[in-house]
Amino acid sequence: MKKLILNWNQISLVKRILVGLIIGIILALTIPANVKWISIFGTLFVDALKAVAPILVLLLVMHAISKPRSGHPTNMKSILILYLVGTFLAGLVGVVASFIFPVSLSLTTGSEDLNPPGGILEVFNSLLHNIVDNPVNALLNANYIGILTWAILIGIALRNASVTTKDALANFSDAISQLVKWIINLAPIGIMGLVFDAIVTSGLSALLDYGKLLFILLGCMFFVALVVNPIIVFICIRKNPYPLVFTCLKDSGLTGFFTRSSAANIPVNMNLCKKLNLDQNTYSISIPLGATINMAGAAVTISVLTLAAVHTLGIPVDFGTALILTVLSAISAAGASGVAGGSLLLIPLACSLFGISNDIAMQVVGVGFIIGVLQDSCETGLNSSTDVLFTATAEYAKRRKEGKEIINT
Repeated sequence: MKKLILNWNQISLVKRILVGLIIGIILALTIPANVKWISIFGTLFVDALKAVAPILVLLLVMHAISKPRSGHPTNMKSILILYLVGTFLAGLVGVVASFIFPVSLSLTTGSEDLNPPGGILEVFNSLLHNIVDNPVNALLNANYIGILTWAILIGIALRNASVTTKDALANFSDAISQLVKWIINLAPIGIMGLVFDAIVTSGLSALLDYGKLLFILLGCMFFVALVVNPIIVFICIRKNPYPLVFTCLKDSGLTGFFTRSSAANIPVNMNLCKKLNLDQNTYSISIPLGATINMAGAAVTISVLTLAAVHTLGIPVDFGTALILTVLSAISAAGASGVAGGSLLLIPLACSLFGISNDIAMQVVGVGFIIGVLQDSCETGLNSSTDVLFTATAEYAKRRKEGKEIINT
């Protein structure tokens, strides 16, 4: 048995995940009633990732900031620019695709109990309150903006601490990182449970009535992942971007697809950044920040579903107004929570730009939840993999300027 486990662990994680994926699909299509208990593995896997992520972010950032770093600047400015540009271009892709392939919706009901933000000021107000949140409350509620703020401040305060204190902090940071590795090794079992639950609970028949809408949404996301993002990476590193793009999609996007939570995928992304030999001082901040504000997939969802509502109601839209929607969707996407379905609650905000009532907008949100089994999964996979992609891109661009060799994974 021990030898079997050892041989299993020696197989690459992606191959093990694919095995779990196939088993989950087979069980869901053949004997779902007899193995309902399998879905608990998916719930436990996502809960474990969500539980460890806040502590991991707090300790890694505190440790990174507390270390003396004279002459060792981070790439955060470049990464933030990439996050903003990538999210804006994703929203623009959604707008252009909606003009080329206009979609009309059969609006439904059932989303009346949701509480979307009332305006862009409310989004910013929530952001500011998250920054000054109580640190214990921030950890309990996985408020990563608050966790980052406190971790940075405490890290700065610890710069003059004794070597013993810093060593203890480093040991705790390493211990949590090891714990993350153990949890990630359980990904094949977790994803087996997740895909089983998704097929049994939602099924695929509910998606057939929204085939064209799904085609536009997923087409835009794949276009961003395989065309727009590679162009951005190539401009920065002046090398073939696809090895890095595919590595990020394979090692980050795949787990993000099934967890459907950028926050839950933070430990996975941290592990990938370490594998890519990136600077921990940078990625310990950029990855949790990206899970909060780098939302290319969310920008696509907001712009496409909003314009679908516009076309359904027959509202004329000039490209100038659509461009404003692109900016609004990019800004709103930064306020989307790093949990499943977070971007959908920002659709009423974008719909208000065209005078669409909240009642109708919430029906559009209802449509979003119907197709969420694929839409939200692809959105999260794109969002999460892009966090690592742009973090690596910024560092590789810096190395290129310094004349250092870039190892393009």
